Amino acid sequence: METVVNTRSDPQDEMPSFQDSQQQQHINCVVCGDKSSGKHYGQFTCEGCKSFFKRSLGKSLNFKCHANQDCRIDLHHRKHCQYCRFKKCIDVGMKRAAVYKNRIPPAQPTHGQLVLSNGESLNLHSNLSGYVSLLLGAEPYTLFGSGSQRMQPNELLTLEKVGEQAARVLFGAVEWARNIPFFPDLPINDQVALLRLTWCDLFMLNWAQCSMPLHVIPFLAATSLHMSPASSNEVAIFMDHLQIFQEQMGKFKALHVDPSEYSCLKAIALFTSDAVGLSNVVNVESFQERSQCALEQYVRRQYSTQPMRFGKLLLRLPSLRAVSSSVIEQIFFTHLVGKTSIKALIQDMLLSDNSGN
Repeated sequence: METVVNTRSDPQDEMPSFQDSQQQQHINCVVCGDKSSGKHYGQFTCEGCKSFFKRSLGKSLNFKCHANQDCRIDLHHRKHCQYCRFKKCIDVGMKRAAVYKNRIPPAQPTHGQLVLSNGESLNLHSNLSGYVSLLLGAEPYTLFGSGSQRMQPNELLTLEKVGEQAARVLFGAVEWARNIPFFPDLPINDQVALLRLTWCDLFMLNWAQCSMPLHVIPFLAATSLHMSPASSNEVAIFMDHLQIFQEQMGKFKALHVDPSEYSCLKAIALFTSDAVGLSNVVNVESFQERSQCALEQYVRRQYSTQPMRFGKLLLRLPSLRAVSSSVIEQIFFTHLVGKTSIKALIQDMLLSDNSGN
């Protein structure tokens, strides 16, 4: 069965205000000069350039200019050179992050404050099991629930399909972070700092939880090495990290980590005071401690016959750091975003949303 993804643009980008609608006839596409149909991926563009930009993100590495990389891009010449058209999309400020973010179907809606069976409202500061419930409730159901779009073991692999899944896994983690307790209340610069540092840990935890088919990683590794030829020494280092990654995924599988434990582990990984430039270190440390206490309480209650389980779970987190984030970027995302770093992509995503763009 083919993976179905949501390719709609951000509603804020796709639906201009009433005032914008009245002025729209006077706004031209910033890429080719054709009549704009609204704001798409951060800029006013026509439907043609909007669709071209969305389609091109996974293919742009193969674009070549047969002139001097300065071809004229206007209504009559926009189809003549894909390389220069895509370059102009980037130059005028169209945002890659907006495309990938909106390929993730929205997380299940929450209903505000959790209400206990006795009718009382949850106090997050005292009820750790309620805190676990909210961490779990913020998970994108399309990744892990009955409506998930994960790849199937016998599904035919293509670079596009695997790339779509990797994007869902990564930006699903970002959306989860933005919906869990405490994180949205931090200053936006602290949010950016935390996710720039921990995105790789969150990605690997999500990837382990999705239980991807084993043959996906060798396929991606071979593709990555084909697209980016390297010296024998670089290939050896790359393969070492690849093996470590596979081993770490296997250890999560052997532990049979459940969804609540994954959510707690991600919160512990996310709320780290190691992030550079934090303005609210004390609160971040407090949130990490609360997440760790919640995991310990949950494990001791649910797995009372496994007294060492809590310690084994915590030891998985520093082991993830043995895998270089640059290798994860090379394996999963180079063919999607080119030379754009994942840190820059996440920062752009958070700051754009915070500014209302």
